Amino acid sequence: MDQEYSQEVEMYFELKGSPKSTRDNYSCTLNVYLKHLDERGIKPEQSTDRDIQQFILHLKNDLHLQPGTINNYISAIKFFNTHVLERTWNAHRVPRMQNRKTMPTVFPREDIRLFIDGMTNLKHKAFLSLLYGSGLRVSEVVELIINDICSKTMQVRVDGAKHGTDRYTILAESSLLILRDYFRV
Repeated sequence: MDQEYSQEVEMYFELKGSPKSTRDNYSCTLNVYLKHLDERGIKPEQSTDRDIQQFILHLKNDLHLQPGTINNYISAIKFFNTHVLERTWNAHRVPRMQNRKTMPTVFPREDIRLFIDGMTNLKHKAFLSLLYGSGLRVSEVVELIINDICSKTMQVRVDGAKHGTDRYTILAESSLLILRDYFRV
C-alpha cells in the first residue's frame, strides 16, 4: 500500500482505537485490492464502481472466495473510498453478498471428551479444553493470565474480547482440573 494511504489508514484506526487484528485485516485486504488496480493500470483515485464490481467478481469467480470473505473485502474497500479517498459510496452499485446460512456440525460431547482426554501434551489439552468448555476464541485463550481464572465463581474473565469488550464466561469443572494439572507441571 502506498505510504500516504498507509498513514491515513493507520491514523484512522489509531484515532478509533481499533484492535491490531482489525488493522491487519484491513491492510491485507486493501493491499490485494490496490495490487489488483495497479496490475490494470488504474490509480485508486480514478477507480470507478465498475472497477470495484470487477474486482468483486474476480474474488467470487476466479478465486472462489466465500461470501463472508468477499464482504470483508467490500467493507475494506468502502472504508478506503469513504475515509481515505473521501468519496461517496454507492451501496446499490456495490452490494454486499448474501451469506448462506448453514447449520454447524456439532460433535457429540463424548467424542470431544475422548479427543481431549486422549491428548498427551498437557498444554494443548488445557488450551482445547478452554476453547470447548468455555466457548473462548483462540486469541482469547492465548491472552489469558492466571488471574483471569476464578475457581470460586467458576468463571473466566476475558479482557479485550472481540470489539474491545470485556466479558465473563463459564469455567467447566473438567477444564479446571486440566488447568490445575498444567499449573502443577
